[in-house]
Amino acid sequence: MIYKNITYTISHVFLMLFMYLFIVHRYSKKKTAGVCVTSALLLTVTDLLKLNFFPDSQLCYLIVTIFQICVTQFTGIYIAKHRDSKLLFVGLSASNYVIAGSVIATVLHIWTGNIMISVVGSVVIHTIILFVLYIRIRAIWFRFQEREAGKNWWELCLIPVFFYCGFCTLTFFPIKLEENPQNIPAVLLFLITMFVSYVVVLRYLESESERTGIYWKNVFFESYIKGLESQYSLVEQSEQNLKILRHDMRHYSGMIDALLNQQAYDEIRNVTVHIKAVADDNKIVKYCENLMVNSVISHMMDKAQQCGVSVQLEAVVPRELPFNNYEFAAVIANLIENAVRCVGGFQTKEKRVETKIECDKKHVLIHVQNAYEEEIMLDAVTGLPKSQAGEGHGLGMQSVQAFSDNIGGNIGCYCEKGIFHILLFAKI
Repeated sequence: MIYKNITYTISHVFLMLFMYLFIVHRYSKKKTAGVCVTSALLLTVTDLLKLNFFPDSQLCYLIVTIFQICVTQFTGIYIAKHRDSKLLFVGLSASNYVIAGSVIATVLHIWTGNIMISVVGSVVIHTIILFVLYIRIRAIWFRFQEREAGKNWWELCLIPVFFYCGFCTLTFFPIKLEENPQNIPAVLLFLITMFVSYVVVLRYLESESERTGIYWKNVFFESYIKGLESQYSLVEQSEQNLKILRHDMRHYSGMIDALLNQQAYDEIRNVTVHIKAVADDNKIVKYCENLMVNSVISHMMDKAQQCGVSVQLEAVVPRELPFNNYEFAAVIANLIENAVRCVGGFQTKEKRVETKIECDKKHVLIHVQNAYEEEIMLDAVTGLPKSQAGEGHGLGMQSVQAFSDNIGGNIGCYCEKGIFHILLFAKI
C-alpha cells in the first residue's frame, strides 16, 4: 500500500510539472506554480480515500478518479493563457505521459521485485520522458497554443483518449499487469508507438501550418506585385499623356491669346477646364504614405472596380510602421477582399464597401463595413466570420486573427441594420 501511495504521488508531481512546463501561462510563474502544487496535493490527499480508507470500494474508486480528472483538467484551464480545444489536448496528453511513466515503474517492480528500485526507476523514467518531451515538442506545443483558432483540435483529442484507454486495457483492466506479465512487451511497444505518433502528428501539423503560411505570403506578394505593376502602368500612361499635354500647351496658349483678343471669356474657361481635366485624369492616386500598403490597396481597388463595387476609403498609414509591413498589408487585403466578394454578387442592393484605416506609433484601427444578403456564420471559438466554401477556405480570417494576436490587439464583428462590421484595434 505504501508503494502505491508513493508511486501515485510521484505521478501527480510529474503530471503538474508537465502542466506547468507545457501550457502557456496566464498568470505569473509564482502564482502558476502555486496552483500546480495545490492541485498535486489535492490529488495526493484524495488518493488516500481510494487506496487507504476505502481500498475495496469500486464506487469510491470511480468517484475519486472522476474528481481527479476534473481537478487535472481544471488546473490546465485555470493556468492557461488560451482556453480552447488545444488545451484539452495538452491535458489529456499529460495524463498519457504520466501513466506511461507509472507503467514503466510497474514493469521494473515485476522484473526486480524491489520497491526501492521501482520507486527510483519511476522518478528516473518520469524525468527522462519529461526531458525528452521538453526538448522535442515543447516549442511546437507553444507555437500551436499561441495561434488563435486554426484547426479544430476536438478531433485530435481522440488520439490521447484512445492511447489512455489502450494503456488501461493492457495494464489495469480487466487484468492487472502484475497478474499478466506476458503483456509487458506489448505495453513497451505501445509506449514507443505513442511517443513516435505524437512527434509525427505534431510535426506534420506544424509543416501544414507553415505550408499555409507560405501560401498566404505568396498570395500577398502576388497582390503586392500586381499593385506595383498597376501603379507602374499608370505612371507610364500618365507620363505619356502629360508629354502630349506639354507639347500642346503652346497651341492652347495661342488659342487663349486669340480668344482674349476676341474677349471670348466663356471659351477661355472651356479651354482651361479641358486642361485641368486632362491633368486630373493623369494624376496618380496615392491612398497612403506606406508604399506596400498603398500598392496592395491599389490592387484591391482595381479588383473592386472590376466587380462593380464602390469602395469608400479613408487611409492614414505612415511610411514607417511599428510592426511588420507585410502582415499589416495582408490583413488589409484580406478584409477588403472579403467585403468586396460579399457585395459583388448583389443584384438589387448597392455594391458598396466602407473602409477606414488609421495607424500611428500609438495605435492601429481597421474598420470595414458592408451590406450582406446571406446569413453570416460566425465561428463558435473566435467569433469571427466562418467560410462556408468548405475545406481550404477561411484562412484569410485566420491570418487576420494571428496578426491581431501578435500585436496584442482586439478583433470583433457585429451586424447592425443589414450592415456587417468588422473592427481591429490595438494600442501599440
